[in-house]
Amino acid sequence: MIGERGGWISRDQDGWRVLVRQFAIFLYVLSATGLAVYGLNGLYLAMRLLRPRARRPAGTSTCDQIVERAHTDAPRFTGHDADLPTITVQLPLYNEMNVVERLLGSVLALDYPGSRLVVQVLDDSSDATTGLVEQVLGLVGPPRTENRAGALVKEWHRDDGLVAQHVRRTDRRGYKAGALAFGMDMSRSEVYAIFDADFVPAPGFLRDMVRHLDDPTVGFVQARWGHLNREDSLLTRVQALAMDAHFAVEQQARFASGFFFNFNGTAGIWRRSAIEGAGGWQARTLTEDLDLSYRAQLAGWRGVYDRDVVVPGEVPRDLNALKNQQFRWAKGSLQTARLLLGQVVRAPLPFLVRLQSVIHLLAYLVHPMLLGLLVATAILISDFPMLLVVFGVTALVGLSPPFVVALGQWSLHRDWRRRVVLIPFLVALGMGVAVVSSRAAVEAFLGVDSGFVRTPKEGSGRRLADYRALVGVAPVFEVVALVTAVWTLNAAAAAGRYTAMPFLVLYVAAFGYVALASVAMALRSALGATSTE
Repeated sequence: MIGERGGWISRDQDGWRVLVRQFAIFLYVLSATGLAVYGLNGLYLAMRLLRPRARRPAGTSTCDQIVERAHTDAPRFTGHDADLPTITVQLPLYNEMNVVERLLGSVLALDYPGSRLVVQVLDDSSDATTGLVEQVLGLVGPPRTENRAGALVKEWHRDDGLVAQHVRRTDRRGYKAGALAFGMDMSRSEVYAIFDADFVPAPGFLRDMVRHLDDPTVGFVQARWGHLNREDSLLTRVQALAMDAHFAVEQQARFASGFFFNFNGTAGIWRRSAIEGAGGWQARTLTEDLDLSYRAQLAGWRGVYDRDVVVPGEVPRDLNALKNQQFRWAKGSLQTARLLLGQVVRAPLPFLVRLQSVIHLLAYLVHPMLLGLLVATAILISDFPMLLVVFGVTALVGLSPPFVVALGQWSLHRDWRRRVVLIPFLVALGMGVAVVSSRAAVEAFLGVDSGFVRTPKEGSGRRLADYRALVGVAPVFEVVALVTAVWTLNAAAAAGRYTAMPFLVLYVAAFGYVALASVAMALRSALGATSTE
């Protein structure tokens, strides 16, 4: 009996080994193929950008036939100042003591007829940011105070007709999306411009952007982001590389090719009728900007990306702040995909438009694929099926992002050669944040709710507050990933799998840096810091 039972145990164990091995093979093939798809798509977008007419003027599109809405009643905004649309500039704030004065100074200096302009400070702050707002706006004139349903509103009127409103809601319901929707309910402007707290628009921003709305099918216009603190550290320089690649290559290529692209949440303008026609601002995802962008384009509105209008903002200086930002972007993007992919696939759009939209919405699955490749390699490393080498080679196409990054630097900066030497650091950072982005993906598809965690900003002058980025349990999982990578590297060396070792070394370096730097930066900022929540 015991012997027979022991035999069954052995066979069960062999069965589990077979199942685990088959799962690892499936995971490896899936991850390698997925990375290859996204790598090839990056090259495809780069090739589209390099076409002679890639920077098409607004109003032409390879898929104009999908725009069914006539918009014949839309006003045209050319000619004299009296023909310009009424604009509300919305500034959603939550605890922004270090940058709010700079923001308000730049917005109040916008070159636009005051009689057609409202500046709306949507202030959900719980600290002294509120007092700083009132100090700056107090220079405009004496305030008028009134209680409205759900908010306390103070209003200032400048001599040229400009109206500045300080709106303090009774709660943060809906976070940024809720604040923007609340502000729209208070205003009847034709156009809305949005700036996050760390952005500094040039005086001519509104005039440069609003001209695109002469095309009655255009619902939103996005400007390119610049970087106020690019040179602060290695971390900020590396992030600037990634942002440049997104705006100079991906956004430009999608727009020029007539594909769907997204409003980036700040440094852009929206036509009111486009927001309302798409269902308004909604807080059902952590990326309300991406959600609204796709709903508007599915409703027949077009977006315009103007890379020649640049609005500088800050990139995170703290690695934990960057990880919080990446978590929010990854989770929000995949929440949007979960909600809208069905509509995208069924929409009466050209096949390429639908395909690019699917790839765009699912882009943050790259990070779980990177982890999947590591886990599968760890399981299979001592008995690696040679057939998988073919798929491993296809995964090398996933290394195309460095080319996209280099193209972005080449297209924007004369000293691009000096900048591209940092690409290896960007690759390591991109792999290192795979853990937090993978957690975001799991939560997005399981429908797990989470709050909107803002990215703390430090400003360019004297810091009035030391906002601390949330750390959470991410470093624990990053250490687990690091241990897995180290163990797999050692196993590869023992098994003579030398071709896998360079990639495993990159995993070790990426997870090691992110885990150790996250803890070090958290300890450095712990004393005397203010939580972002």
